[in-house]
Amino acid sequence: MTPLFSEVKFFWEVFVTLLVITDPPGIVPVFIAMTADHSATERKRLAWQAAVVALGVIVVFAVFGRQILAYLGVQLPSLQAAGGLLLLLVALELLTGKADPAELERAKANVAFVPLGTPLLAGPGAIVATMLFVERIGSVGGAVAFGAAIVAVVAALWLAMRFSGVILRLLRGSGVELLTRIAGLLLSAIAVQLIVDAVRTLIRIGL
Repeated sequence: MTPLFSEVKFFWEVFVTLLVITDPPGIVPVFIAMTADHSATERKRLAWQAAVVALGVIVVFAVFGRQILAYLGVQLPSLQAAGGLLLLLVALELLTGKADPAELERAKANVAFVPLGTPLLAGPGAIVATMLFVERIGSVGGAVAFGAAIVAVVAALWLAMRFSGVILRLLRGSGVELLTRIAGLLLSAIAVQLIVDAVRTLIRIGL
């Protein structure tokens, strides 16, 4: 196997794996639900900021992930469970439509960072997969392929959020309300699955 073929293969492995984990189509209803009250310009800005935050988080954990977790004494399943709990809180707000007014004001300013940038886009699954792929990098070409795959995935996420406004215009008010509830239900299922997987892993390794 030539080095070039190996690097191209590695690129597609990283790209497809992270694309499936981050699920750009799946983020659209959640993004719409969280930004329905914002203007089109603000949504574009939030989409860009969320993508940049996700890229930053993934890069930081790719480079320093093992050291950060080792220093804090945190295991990967614990990080996964924490991300699941955070997502569950967001999902409950979407499902019930209830949130503290002060919290809503903060959310309008920070939604691109939390929960969109992390843990929705750069979530525990993406972080863990990224850290595992980093361990397989054995050359400069492999590092380039890895970096290109990360950028391509983040670009796909940004495009999905950037053009979600088209769907928003079609849904109108009642459609957005319905989509918000559906997004909350799906998000709660993802959150619970993250927590369950984390608990199973912790039990398997003996806590």
